[in-house]
Amino acid sequence: MQRTIALEGCLNFRDLGGYPTADGGAVRWRTLYRSDALHRLTRADVDRLRHDLGVASVIDLRSTGELRSEGRGPLADEPVAFHHLPLFDGDVKAPPDLRIETLADRYVLLAEFARARIAEILAALADAPGGVVYHCAAGKDRTGVVSAIVLGVLGVADETIVADYVATQENLDAIIDRLMSAEGYQKMLAALPPDTLHAEAATMETFLGTLRARHGSIADYVRGAGVDDATVARLRARLVE
Repeated sequence: MQRTIALEGCLNFRDLGGYPTADGGAVRWRTLYRSDALHRLTRADVDRLRHDLGVASVIDLRSTGELRSEGRGPLADEPVAFHHLPLFDGDVKAPPDLRIETLADRYVLLAEFARARIAEILAALADAPGGVVYHCAAGKDRTGVVSAIVLGVLGVADETIVADYVATQENLDAIIDRLMSAEGYQKMLAALPPDTLHAEAATMETFLGTLRARHGSIADYVRGAGVDDATVARLRARLVE
């Protein structure tokens, strides 16, 4: 199976299938995908997603402003389930016990701020028909946080989660160039500290370690977010073989 899916309109579309889980299984191929923004898909891309990859559901992690500005693209005309579940939709305030100095800190902040929304995402993944893809603008940060939590819940080892995150680095320069060509993202990228424009292993390692230090485990984190055992069971039944 091919993990990186070459598309004309997306630079960071990947299949999360094949990753081994702690119980001896593996994430099911051609069922769970992560991506950068889908609004740039071509008609040929849409045909491939729908007919070759079996995508029947989309989870959009972008803000309302991003969705309004960039739109859904050609998938809006397709009979796919669409869930707009932004991880943030305005100012994100850090809890008093969290210092924001690094990109890993920002990921922890996002995970803490968006706990209820991440619970909704896990429920949507558990119940989605057919293949499902979740995405943000670059497919790195918001998508990376969600991927780490989803894969952690499924029992994928940390080193695999880290490697999946680092895979974005291969096309990151092209992703940033594309975002810089869009007026809506120019100011946002210019305001970010330089250390945010990378996908290094240490960032994801620190994020996973901090999340566990704060909550005990990823399973405890999602349980505290309101995800019940039945939802986790459905998620694993659907995504692990």
